[in-house]
Amino acid sequence: MRAPTAVTRPVGSDAVYLSIALVAVSTSGPLIAATAVPAMAIAFWRNAMGAGVMLPAALLTARDELRGLNGRERRLALAAGALLALHFAAWIPSLNYTTVASATALVATQPVWAALISGLRGAPVGRPVWIGIGVAMSGALLLTGVDLRISGAALFGDGLAILGGMFAAAYMVAGSEIRRSVSTTTYTALCYTTTALLLLVVCVVGRQALTGYDADDWLKLVALTAGAQLLGHSLFNRVLRTTSPTVVSLSILLEIPGAALIAAVFLDQQPPLLAVPAAVLLVSGLALVIRASSRDVEPSVPVE
Repeated sequence: MRAPTAVTRPVGSDAVYLSIALVAVSTSGPLIAATAVPAMAIAFWRNAMGAGVMLPAALLTARDELRGLNGRERRLALAAGALLALHFAAWIPSLNYTTVASATALVATQPVWAALISGLRGAPVGRPVWIGIGVAMSGALLLTGVDLRISGAALFGDGLAILGGMFAAAYMVAGSEIRRSVSTTTYTALCYTTTALLLLVVCVVGRQALTGYDADDWLKLVALTAGAQLLGHSLFNRVLRTTSPTVVSLSILLEIPGAALIAAVFLDQQPPLLAVPAAVLLVSGLALVIRASSRDVEPSVPVE
């Protein structure tokens, strides 16, 4: 069932599901920052664990669909998996250089890049969208300027987070194409498997340790996969049955203050005072972009 195109709000149990999903995705950045595992290994394991859940599910419930995929659908699934791997390869290392608050806010520029990609593909980009893009990027520039005052490393991390947002947008565009004819279970199984295999190659070539972690770090990897990667995405898709993509996409922006709050409480990461108005400006611009965009397109579900 497609999500309604009118701006409809979640009601009843869906409001609860949406709240749980937001908490789940908000834990992603803090958990990654707190895990003493190489960045590419974190990216590999969360996707490998995700594939370990979704691939058997697809084989059990959608075997005929898997067999019946045409060449275009297979290529799109592989492309989406490659773009998701690039997203994680940029965003997860960013948390080693900059704060959770900055990295989460800047990777959330995904709707801006999605709108620009749509424009490049010939879709009309209206004035309200351009205004939103301008406001959001002003906030991003201000935030990176604040981080530059802290250190060059923080600015490098900001750049990686923005790059992660770009790849996330491209991943969503590829995903929206294949989701026209392929179920969520089949798509995510193929995508996560492709992403995990590509990241495995990166880890082997880069000689990043894939085992030998403390039990606490393994628990964090499991929590990262179960929470942000599986629970968060599943519940967002559940809510989309009754709630418009516009409302879901706008609500996802709450991940930014959510992740910042968790990092402040559990990691003692207090963002600089000037970072607060910068983040507010960025979120306001993103809200304008989402609100002004077409309401019947694929929602900007977070991938981090």
